[in-house]
Amino acid sequence: MCLSIPSKVVKVDLERNVATVDTMGVTREAGLDLMEEGDVKIGDYVLLHIGFVMNKIDEEDALESLKVYNEILEKLDEEDRRQLVQEDDNCPQRDV
Repeated sequence: MCLSIPSKVVKVDLERNVATVDTMGVTREAGLDLMEEGDVKIGDYVLLHIGFVMNKIDEEDALESLKVYNEILEKLDEEDRRQLVQEDDNCPQRDV
């Protein structure tokens, strides 16, 4: 199962049409092909699916979701935490 944890955009590469996002300390690149050009900016919170940014999320909602995820993570051991945060790495993705 893939979780869509809110991720913060830390870099946008317009030439490659990708964003670098931070998902609870894990950084990865995500394609911007599903978003309108110029819609995603540094500092935005987004949701990912199979390696693509699928939509933006309001910062307040993103921070509330992250708070809940952190509460869940506190109850897990280290390996389960890492697996939960990196869960979408197990989803089929295309190279970006």
